Amino acid sequence: MSQKTYNQLWAEAQLELSRLLTEELPDEPRPPEKDRVVFFQRLAMLYVRYVQIFRQLEKVYHQVVHPQKRRVIRGILEGVMGRVLELKNEMVEKEFSEYHYMDDVLHDLKLTPKELEIPIPRYFLTDRSMELQQQKKMLTEILKMVAVTESPEPLTTKDMSQEEAIKIIQLVERARQGRLRAKLNSESRRMNRMQRIKDPGAAAMESAAVCIQKVWKGYTQRKKTKIAWEEEMIFLGMAMDPKIQVPGPAVITAQASEAFTRIKLEEYNADFQKSSVAVTNQLRDVEGHDMRKAMKDQIRQWFIECRDAKGLFPDYPDEEGGGSALIFAEKNPTQMLEEIAAKEEEDANKKPKEKDEKKEKRKKDKKKEIEEEEEAGLKMLPSAFLSDLEVENKTFVDFWKTRNESRNFHQRHEVELIKEEKRKDIEAEIRVQVDEQMRQELAEWKLAVDKDKGSKTKGNAKKKKGSKSGKKKKREKDLTADRTLESLCQELVDQGLLKQANNVRLQEYLGDYNYLGTTLRQNDIEPMPSLSDVRQVVSLYAILPLGSQVVHEKATLIKAILLAGPAGVGKKMLVHAICQETGANLFDLSPLNMAGKYPGKSGLAMMLHMVFKVARLLQPSVIWIEDTEKMFYKKVPKEEKELDPKRLKKDLPKFLKLIKGEDRVLIVGTTKDPLSADIKSLCKIYSKILLIPRPDYGSRCILWRQLIRKQGGDVTRTLDLSSLAKISDGYTPGHMVQVIKSIVTKRRILQQARRPLTAAEFVAPLAKIDPVFQEEEEALKNWYAKTPLGKKRIKAATGKEQEKPPVKSKSKMKK
Repeated sequence: MSQKTYNQLWAEAQLELSRLLTEELPDEPRPPEKDRVVFFQRLAMLYVRYVQIFRQLEKVYHQVVHPQKRRVIRGILEGVMGRVLELKNEMVEKEFSEYHYMDDVLHDLKLTPKELEIPIPRYFLTDRSMELQQQKKMLTEILKMVAVTESPEPLTTKDMSQEEAIKIIQLVERARQGRLRAKLNSESRRMNRMQRIKDPGAAAMESAAVCIQKVWKGYTQRKKTKIAWEEEMIFLGMAMDPKIQVPGPAVITAQASEAFTRIKLEEYNADFQKSSVAVTNQLRDVEGHDMRKAMKDQIRQWFIECRDAKGLFPDYPDEEGGGSALIFAEKNPTQMLEEIAAKEEEDANKKPKEKDEKKEKRKKDKKKEIEEEEEAGLKMLPSAFLSDLEVENKTFVDFWKTRNESRNFHQRHEVELIKEEKRKDIEAEIRVQVDEQMRQELAEWKLAVDKDKGSKTKGNAKKKKGSKSGKKKKREKDLTADRTLESLCQELVDQGLLKQANNVRLQEYLGDYNYLGTTLRQNDIEPMPSLSDVRQVVSLYAILPLGSQVVHEKATLIKAILLAGPAGVGKKMLVHAICQETGANLFDLSPLNMAGKYPGKSGLAMMLHMVFKVARLLQPSVIWIEDTEKMFYKKVPKEEKELDPKRLKKDLPKFLKLIKGEDRVLIVGTTKDPLSADIKSLCKIYSKILLIPRPDYGSRCILWRQLIRKQGGDVTRTLDLSSLAKISDGYTPGHMVQVIKSIVTKRRILQQARRPLTAAEFVAPLAKIDPVFQEEEEALKNWYAKTPLGKKRIKAATGKEQEKPPVKSKSKMKK
C-alpha cells in the first residue's frame, strides 16, 4: 500500500480515538453505575474498541516513513497501549478474574475473535536493532570463551570381569551368525521361486490383462473423484486453494515493498537526525544572541515594573519553580509578585500548618466516605494516559489533519517543523544561562538600591541549602562498583545465570478462542481459560510493559508474574517468547540452577546484586525462576535438602522492592506443583498469578494440525484430526510434540506419498503417556481459589462481596 493509504488509516484511527475520548471525558462526570454487569459491559466495549485502534495504529507506525509523523504516531500508540492495560486492570478489579470473555461484545460489533488478538508492536525490536545486535554479539563471544575454557571430560574405561566380556563377545557373534543365516534363507527362497515359474497360457494372460485394467480404472476413477471433491470443498469455502497456499506474485511484491520501506525508513531517519543537529547549530548561532538579549531586556523590564508597583525589587524565581519562564508567562508584574509572595508564605507556614492539614484531611476523608456511601456504585478509576492522548489527538487535529502534503510526495522530514521544535529547546537552554546572569545582576541592583534587604536574601539562600540536605536518601550500596559490565556478564554466563533465550515467538503458542465463555458464566459455571486467553494475558502483562518505557513507567507496575499449570502446557515456551518479542535478556535463578553456586549469605547477596544490576543496565530483562514452588516449600523433601531450594525466600523480596517504574525488569516464575508451596509467601512475591490449563478441543485440533505440519507431515483426508483431538483430551501440547516426533520420522515422511498418515498411528504412543487427569486439574482450580483474586471471585459468586466499588487513591495506582 502507498503512504497515502497509511495516512488515511491513521486519520480513521484518530477519528475513532476522538470519539472514545469524547465518551471517556464528558463535560459532566458520569453518575456511578450500580449494576456490575452493565458496568463491565461498558468496560469490555471500550477495551475492544481501543484494541482495534491499537491494531490499526501499530500497522500504520510500521509502514509510515515520515520521521516527524512517526514521532506523533508513536506517542499516540503508547498512550493507547497504556489505556488498554488500564481497562484490563479495571476489568480484573470488577470481575475478579484474569480472563474475560467478550463473545457477546464481538457479536454486537460484528468482529471475529482474531480481531481481539493483542498485536506485538514490531518497533520493540526494529527500533533497537543495533543495540540488540551488539548485546547478542557480546553474549555470543562470552559463550565462545566459556566453551573454550571448559576442559573436556576425560575418557574413562569401564572395568568388567572376564565373564561379562565373554557374554558380550558371544552376543555379537550370535548376531553375526543370525544375519548370515537369514541371508542364506532369503537366497534359497528366491531360487525356489524362479524354478516354479512356467510359461503362462492364453487364459492366464487374459485374466492378467483384466486384472490390470480393473486396477487402473479403479485408480483413475478414485483420482477423478478426489479432484471433484477437492474442487467442491474449495467452492464451498471449506478448503484452501493450493494456488493461494503458495505465495503468489502479489504476495512476493508486497514483501519486497515492505523490505524497501524499511530501507527507506532507515535512510529518512538518518537524514532527519543530521538535519536536526544542523538546524540546532544554525539556530544557536543565528538566533541565540537575539534570544538572550530579548530575555534579558524582558527580565530587566520586569524588575523595574515590580519596583514601580511595590517599591521593592522582587525575589528571582527558583530554578525548581521554572525560573524566568514564570516571568515570560502572560501576567503583569503585580500578578507575578502576588504569586511569588503567596509561595513564600506557603513555605514559611508549611510546618505549623501540617497538623491542621492532617485534621482537615481526616474530616475530608470522613465526608468522602459518607458521600461514597450515599452514592454507592461503580466508577472508572483515574487514568494516567487519557490526558496524554487528548494532547496528542489535539496535535493531530490542529496540525496534521488538514496539512497539505502535495509537495512532499516522498514523505521526507520538514525543516520548518524541526525549527519550531528546536527553537523551544534552545530557548530553554539559553534561559538557564540567562537566569544565572540575571540573578547576579538583581543582587547587584539590590545592593546598590535596597541595601537593607541584602541580609534577607542571604538568609533565604542558607535556608535553601539546609532544605536540600534534608532530602537526601540512602542509596543502594554498589558491591561491584570497580567492575565493568562485560566482566559481570562474563561471570554470570560462566555460572549459567545469564542465558540466551530460545528462538520462539508468541504466535507459535497455538490455541483457539473460548467461544462459550460468556454463556457458561451466565449459567454460573466458571470456564477454564483457553490457550488463546493465556497468550493475550501474557502479551498485556509482560510484553507490552517490557517493550515500552512510557507504558512501564505510567501503567500499574507489575514486578512479578507466576505461570502455574501442569507439565507440558508451555510455561517455559512463554518465558522464552517474552524475551524474544521484547529483546529482553534472560536470567535464570531457578533453585536447581543455583545449587552449589555463591555459597553463604555474602555469596547470595553478591549473586542477587550482580543479577539485578546487570538486568537494569541491559533492560529490558526477564528473571526466570523455574519450579518456583521449591522456594516456598512447606516442608523440604529429604532428597532436596542439600540443594537448599529456599535460600532465595528471604532476600528476593528485598530486591523486588528496589524495582521501580523506570526499571524494565520482570520476574517470571513457573510452577507445575503449586500445592506443595506456602500460598501466602508465594502470593506476596507474585502480584499476578496465571493458571494455564490443558488445551480444550478447539486448541487440540489446531495443535495437531500445525505440529504435524511443522514436523514435515502432510495433513490429508485420511488423517481424522477431529477424532484425534477427541481422544487426546487431557494431553498437553508437550505430550503431542513427543508423540508426533516419535511417529513423523524422516523415514515416515518419505513414505507419505504412497501411505498417508492416519489417526490410528498416533493412538499407541499416546496411550503410553499419562494424561493430566481431571483430579489434577480440579486440584489446581481449588488451589487457585485460595489465591487473593480467587477468594474475591468466590465471594462475589456467593453474594458475600458487597457491590460497593473498591476505593483506590492515586498513590495506589502505581507502587
